[in-house]
Amino acid sequence: MSNVKQKERKLTIARAMAEAVAQEMRADERVFVMGEDIGPLGGVFGNTRGLFEEFGASRVRDTPISETAFIGAAVGAAADGMRPIVELMFVDFFGVCMDAIYNLAAKNSYFSGGHIPVPMVLMTSTGGGYSDAGQHSQCLHGTFAHLPGMKVVAPSNAYDAKGLMIAAIRDQNPVIFMFHKALQGMGWLGTEQGAINHVPEESYCVEIGKAKVVREGSDVTIVGITSGVHHGLKAASRLAEQGVSAEVLDLRSLVPLDRDSVLRSVAKTGRLIVVDEDYQSYGMSGEIIASVAESGVALHAAPRRVAYPDIPIPFSRPMEQWALPNAAKIVQAYQQMKG
Repeated sequence: MSNVKQKERKLTIARAMAEAVAQEMRADERVFVMGEDIGPLGGVFGNTRGLFEEFGASRVRDTPISETAFIGAAVGAAADGMRPIVELMFVDFFGVCMDAIYNLAAKNSYFSGGHIPVPMVLMTSTGGGYSDAGQHSQCLHGTFAHLPGMKVVAPSNAYDAKGLMIAAIRDQNPVIFMFHKALQGMGWLGTEQGAINHVPEESYCVEIGKAKVVREGSDVTIVGITSGVHHGLKAASRLAEQGVSAEVLDLRSLVPLDRDSVLRSVAKTGRLIVVDEDYQSYGMSGEIIASVAESGVALHAAPRRVAYPDIPIPFSRPMEQWALPNAAKIVQAYQQMKG
């Protein structure tokens, strides 16, 4: 057995996503990509860089600005045996094509008794922080997770992004792949160094529906997804300086939701903080807290959530930064816990 350690190969999430798509396109001729500016430009967020040059216009299809049309076309192609990957450039645009997403893609397997599945991936950007206002800055995790028939994944780092993308492409169900803009590694959006990590060259899957403990602790559980994981890790480092041991759990998937991992962690720590850049009410944060409450796990203090207030996202940078979750708010949430 070789004792040579594999050389570290760090990628951004954008590069990891593009590599995953390319490998699946080479392996399966049914896989193709479509969306706005995903051809020669390589995608606004870099998710499809290099694909057009390798696979050409027939398998990497730039579309007109009509989300209803090209997402509807992707649903039809998937139902007819293809495996499309379609990009909804900003998740905020879901309003113009929700009929195709939910009434067609999500329900078709059920309506057909399982005879006509819709194996498509809808990848879409989430998140704010760069003053692009309410039309381009939402997360909307809860919107998609609430609707049965679709799997929903949201990676926080490049390793998971590649593995989840490959798993999503191979899945027989429609999968919503939500990537946070601030984690893509695109310079103009800023760079979260924690999202850039080792990504093997070979093809691999990360199982959809399995959370991961990214920092072990004993005093409080911090549950997050995408940007919330990084806020949680920074908060855990600050809490450690105060003698508090925080465990950070990366959900990685919203549907299926790994409640078992959440319950195991909270049973150990007795305290829970949920971090989500989506709106506070009726969302992921409330679902996690409700799941813990329903389980009967004993808590030392009332759970807390750090999420986006129920307001339209401001254009003004100071106002937007005030509203966004961050590490300081997580630390404050812990300090406010009683018991």
